[in-house]
Amino acid sequence: MLHIVVSVKQVPDSREIRIDPKTSTLVRIGVPAIVNFYDLHGLEEALVLKEKYGGRVTVISMGPPPAEKALKQCISLGADEAVLITDRAFAGADTLATSYVLAEAIKKVEETWGPVDIVFTGKQTLDGDTGQVGPGIACRLDIEQLTYVSKVTGYNGETKRVTVQRKLEDGVEVVETKTPVLMTALKELNKPRRAPMPGMLRAAQYKPIVWTTADFPNLDRSKIGLKGSPTIVGKTWVPEIKAADTQMLDGDTKVKVGTLFDKIWETELPARFGWDHAANGKGA
Repeated sequence: MLHIVVSVKQVPDSREIRIDPKTSTLVRIGVPAIVNFYDLHGLEEALVLKEKYGGRVTVISMGPPPAEKALKQCISLGADEAVLITDRAFAGADTLATSYVLAEAIKKVEETWGPVDIVFTGKQTLDGDTGQVGPGIACRLDIEQLTYVSKVTGYNGETKRVTVQRKLEDGVEVVETKTPVLMTALKELNKPRRAPMPGMLRAAQYKPIVWTTADFPNLDRSKIGLKGSPTIVGKTWVPEIKAADTQMLDGDTKVKVGTLFDKIWETELPARFGWDHAANGKGA
């Protein structure tokens, strides 16, 4: 039976993210939290594969107790089980420590519900924006990884092989590999569904499974939380917003283009390249 794990993260709504000027950290109090949208694309693909080939979808998330809301949303969309990995000892984790804990959680998922064939994560998160956690999990689990997946074109349950398209800077790469495999999802992968009424009713009554450090007796405490996070953020800041002079152009499209060209020729180009129209002439 196909078993897919989806790692999701609850993040501040990117439309309302603010930086505390004193601490240089994200302001989370009073800011709405949402499921990282790249993770939702990973979940949607997991649900599509489940509907096509059968199986189960388990969602995991590492975060504070309020992250239960994100997991309930995943349940409403069709996930079978949801696990919250939460403990004060996990606080302050960077991508290295986070990938370690999530990899250990996936091992525990396998012990609980059976072997995992596919792991989905988002390409990156809206708050961290590093794109490191997914590959970090794959490395720690010693499984294949396919990043920037824009389409899953096939899965063979008998041969345990999956074929995908990866979006690269210079084109699209078609890759076939064996499972288990970790994939990082792009927004082009699919369009996330809306939760149906039965799913919302199930989510309202569902209580996510909670795992703490006590559930991981072999966890290396030196690799979690702040102690296991060698990354140091020197400073963060919000770029200063500078007002720009604007001018509306009148006339039809041909007149507007001609006016715009004259203004660029007379002001922007001389300033950028040190041209002297008076000396060289406008046609130079």
